[in-house]
Amino acid sequence: MWWGLAGALAAAVAYGLASILQASAASDSSGDTSAAKVVVKPRFVIGMGLDGVGFAVQVAALQVLPLFVVQSALAASLAVTAVAARTLGVRLGQREWTAVGVVCLGLGLLGLSAGSEGSPSVGNGFRVALVVAVALLGLARLSVSLVPRRLHGPVLGLIAGLSFGVVAISARTIPSLRPAELITEPATYTAIVSGALAMLTYASALQRGGVTAATAMLVVGETVFPALVGLLVLGDRPRSGYAAFAAIGFVLAVAAALVLARFGEPGQAVSTPAGSPPNHESST
Repeated sequence: MWWGLAGALAAAVAYGLASILQASAASDSSGDTSAAKVVVKPRFVIGMGLDGVGFAVQVAALQVLPLFVVQSALAASLAVTAVAARTLGVRLGQREWTAVGVVCLGLGLLGLSAGSEGSPSVGNGFRVALVVAVALLGLARLSVSLVPRRLHGPVLGLIAGLSFGVVAISARTIPSLRPAELITEPATYTAIVSGALAMLTYASALQRGGVTAATAMLVVGETVFPALVGLLVLGDRPRSGYAAFAAIGFVLAVAAALVLARFGEPGQAVSTPAGSPPNHESST
């Protein structure tokens, strides 16, 4: 069980460092901001590799830990990004350092309370529900123009977060990581499709709205939604007698991640001089 928690934290570190490397590559584009020039930069490629490592470790962690523990740990990637951003000239204030400490405290409580995951075995009805969820999220993404423009960023952030939640739920229900079974498992494909949808939608959210609002909604969607599914449907439970620790740890970790939501897209922070705090909302 503890190796699963270590894996979840390793995934958070991988995702956090990947964000800062990709942001650094994007900011050092020598005046050329085209995507084609950015994605071939070594730092960006390394960042993509870390994303892949993070996802693989996340899937492994979900084989032994409840969704509410793993997804809360992944939200801590914002703390990793925030701390790593210091190397790029971004200063953390007292509030951010406090939030980083609270994330660590919350994760400690979650680790203390973590029980084993429920049975990963699900019926065909649940698999169909995952496919329907992906379809509905795709439809929501296409229909975002129906809401007021000022809400585009938060709404897209929430859709992206829910899509990442479907990735986690799909990974949680995969019964085996053997290649032969992965190929024939429908959850493998819902994870791939929802992951692609999540990344594209989050990119749109950052273009259309403030980084803080979009990332905050992303954190809510990718943590609360899978945690509820795990507890209500998949049989995830904390250790006997540790439910209060689990609840407090979850709330602390997610709330502190929301405080650090401004580091959800560090490319905005990278361009800020070291002597002044980044202002994401005014930059969009």
